[in-house]
Amino acid sequence: MTYCVGMRLERGLVFMSDTRTNAGVDNISVFKKMFHWEVPGERVITMMTAGNLATTQSVVSLMNERSLPADERGIPSIMEAPSMFQIAKHVGETLREVIADHEGQKGLIADSAFGATIILGGQVRGGPPRLFLIYPEGNFVEACDDTPFFQIGETKYGKPILVRAYDPSMRFEEAVKLLMLSFDSTLKANLSVGLPLDMHLYETDSLKLGQCRRIEPEDSFFAEISSGWGEKLREAFAALPDYTLD
Repeated sequence: MTYCVGMRLERGLVFMSDTRTNAGVDNISVFKKMFHWEVPGERVITMMTAGNLATTQSVVSLMNERSLPADERGIPSIMEAPSMFQIAKHVGETLREVIADHEGQKGLIADSAFGATIILGGQVRGGPPRLFLIYPEGNFVEACDDTPFFQIGETKYGKPILVRAYDPSMRFEEAVKLLMLSFDSTLKANLSVGLPLDMHLYETDSLKLGQCRRIEPEDSFFAEISSGWGEKLREAFAALPDYTLD
């Protein structure tokens, strides 16, 4: 399982992903799920993946190949696309092609589907930062004021705190704290999501990679956030009025 969140703020974009991949409780591995492409001063692209690992790795490999100039077959490069919309369209088409190719192969049948979902965000010079959620079918939706963040993977446990506490004007430091709480709730509820976490903070119009950091299991700040949140929840619960029984 996976948990990834992409969030749009007035200041820029925030990305966070876990790294746990499992094929059963006795087969747990760590795989990176956040990837970047950059032309400083011209564009920055961040992609996070969830779903079948073979599918997502194939998509990332193709994106790496297609970050080079367009080849003789006319396949466009994500480094030459004129907008984030066109990049999202290209990634969606690639995802659909990879899934169709895997499903069309003859041979042993996999127990799980080849599907995958992707969060794609970034900025191309001349346009604003944009954030997209790309579905296995290749179509996608864009974040807006009413839907300012996207989640993929195991989404249900970490969503309530995002819905309640998100503010578009919050600082990056506050956004990181909020996402850590969202991930902490998910980690405690589902063992298939786990540390370390990868994070990227992109500042609007910087057109270069922002802070990229890996939050390890021994990270003291994450541990402090986790324990402190538990204590505050218990205090808030105790402060609420008791229900009156007849």
